[in-house]
Parts: sequence; structure tokens; C-alpha cells
Amino acid sequence: MNSLNLATTQVRTIMKRKRSPKSLPPPPSTPPTPQTQTRHSTNVSKSRVWIPLNITRQELSLPLTFPTGQTFRWKNTAPSQYTGVVGPHLVSLKQLQNGDVCYSLHSQSQSQSNDDAKSALLDFLNADVSLADTWKFFSASDERFAELAQHLSGARVLRQDPFECLIQFMCSSNNHISRITKMVEYVSSLGNFLGHVEGFDFHAFPTLQQLSLVSEQQLRNAGFGYRAKYIVGTVNALQSKPEGGEEWLRSLRKLELRDVISELSKLPGVGPKVAACIALYSLDQHHAIPVDVHVWRIAQKYLLPELAGSKLTLKLCNRVAEAFVTKYGKYAGWAQAVLFIAELPSQKALLPSHLKTTKQQTPTKRENREEAE
Repeated sequence: MNSLNLATTQVRTIMKRKRSPKSLPPPPSTPPTPQTQTRHSTNVSKSRVWIPLNITRQELSLPLTFPTGQTFRWKNTAPSQYTGVVGPHLVSLKQLQNGDVCYSLHSQSQSQSNDDAKSALLDFLNADVSLADTWKFFSASDERFAELAQHLSGARVLRQDPFECLIQFMCSSNNHISRITKMVEYVSSLGNFLGHVEGFDFHAFPTLQQLSLVSEQQLRNAGFGYRAKYIVGTVNALQSKPEGGEEWLRSLRKLELRDVISELSKLPGVGPKVAACIALYSLDQHHAIPVDVHVWRIAQKYLLPELAGSKLTLKLCNRVAEAFVTKYGKYAGWAQAVLFIAELPSQKALLPSHLKTTKQQTPTKRENREEAE
């Protein structure tokens, strides 16, 4: 693929990560769609069986993978432990003191076996991609990445269900991570209840059919604002697909990146930035580069220093994406994810001073107005 063309339609807008002046109301105890669900307790106990996943810390660090903006549905349910849903399976992952990762299965479909759950989990974790080999290539191309790799070992890119990933990132546009999480929790509560783990309720992500029963007004009442119209519009657009909306989304994994971005951008409320996130985190487009203000600053300082002080435009967004692919190759999106994680306050505080980028700028008046929407 020509790296100069793969990003030309990729980015038109930039998602700002910032504080929201108002918070969402909590999800209702009873979702607005009528469902009959048998609630049962699946609390973690010390006697729970933990099964080795045969993945080391170098290949998977739970705190560098789950709370870093890829997904908003996994919860930190105990020290070194995260719990979430993969398809019909409610699963906890735990990092042992030696760094190895093990899992415990709380619930699953009656038609699914434990082997099915493990297979689904490994697929979700993109386990076929060797982080050691990929990072070795990145480190050879970038001395700074080689240094960061010593502090951020095990930060993986997930392979999520495309429909779940799409709805999550539609909630993320011009939003703050805590507010995104509340929105995603609301949507998740519309799916089938799977269990309760350490104070958290877990649901299978609602199907396209289940989400189609929710009106725009119900979403607005839950605090989704203008995103309510886009989510309802996208659900309707997916329902019109002859092969089925969820199957159509999965079929995008077979396309070239520029075609994936183009197709996703036809959905209401999905711009190139959100499309790039969906492409990277669910559609096997490993070289997709979601360009936001953080990635823009990284590019200015380390990839394209000649652009320092420039105002970000569509043309420059494309140039940033091209620069990442030129430097890091076919897994450039994974490199971008690590460089982004290094900008998170929780990780930035742990890095040596020479590995930290410039301080975050104060939001503009325009950003504050978007934040209030």
C-alpha cells in the first residue's frame, strides 16, 4: 500500500480530551428497553479458579492496556485485576507478581465451552501479534521509543467487536473520559445482564436490534446531547445493510485502510478521527493513526519538528499520519498507542524527565464551548 495515500481521507476533525463541566446521570436501574433478565451474583472470591493464559508482562500489561482509552467497559475490580465482557463471556484477568497473566471465567453462554471463551479472549487481546517482535522493529527505528519501551512494556492494542467499538467511540467525540465511561455504561446496561463482580454490574454489549429500541429522546434524557441523534442515525443506517449491520462492520476488516475510513465516515456522526480509532481498535487496520491534539504535539516534537508552532489542518493531519507510517511501518498504530500512553498523567509521572513532552496547553474558548455541548 502506498503510505502517502492511506491517510488522505483519514482525519478531518480532532477529538479533544478535556474536562466536562457537567456529568451524566447514572444509568437507570431498569433499561428503557423491556427485557427479562435473571440477575445472579458472580462475585470474585479467593477460591476462584485462575487459569494461565500463557502471556507474560512483556506481551500484556493490564494497567497499560485497559484504562488507556481503547475501551471503556473494563473495570479494575481488584489489585492487578480487570474484569470485562468478551462476547457472551464475563471474564477477569489478573497479573501475577511474576508478570504472567491468568484469567477466570464468571459466566458464558450455555452453548459455549471454556475453550470457546479462551479462544475469544485471545482474539480480543490480539494475541497473534508478538509485541516483542513489533517493539524490536520500532526501537530500531526510534531511539526514544526504545527508551519508552523500558517503562511501558506490555501495552497492547485490542481487537474489539466492531459494533461495540463503533458505539463507544461515537460517545467519545469531543468528550472527557469519565463522561465517555458513563455514556458507555448506559448503553451497556441495555444489553443482557451477565453478572456482578466486586460492586460492578456487567452486561453483554447490546445487539444492533436491542439498541434500535432506544429513542433519540431517551439518549438525550440520559445526557448524550447531540450524540443521541448520531447514534440513532448510525443504528438505522446499519439496520439498512442487506447483509446485516454487524456483519457489514466485520467485513470491513478485509478492506484497505482508506476504504475503511471512507465507509465508516458515511455513518452519521462518524468523522475520520473516530473512524481511525474504530479501524485501529477493531478492524485489523494496524497502521491507522487517530490524530488528536496529543498525537499532534508528539509529531511536532519528534517526527515533524519543522511544523512546530503550526496550526493543525486537514493537510497536516494527513502528513502526521504519513509520518507515523513511514517511521513505524505496518504496525504504526501500535507505536502511536504507546506514544499516546506515555502522555497520560498516570504514566507521565513515572517517566524520566527527558522522556516527557511539553505540558498540555490550556483549552481554548472554542474547546470549552464544545465541552459544554
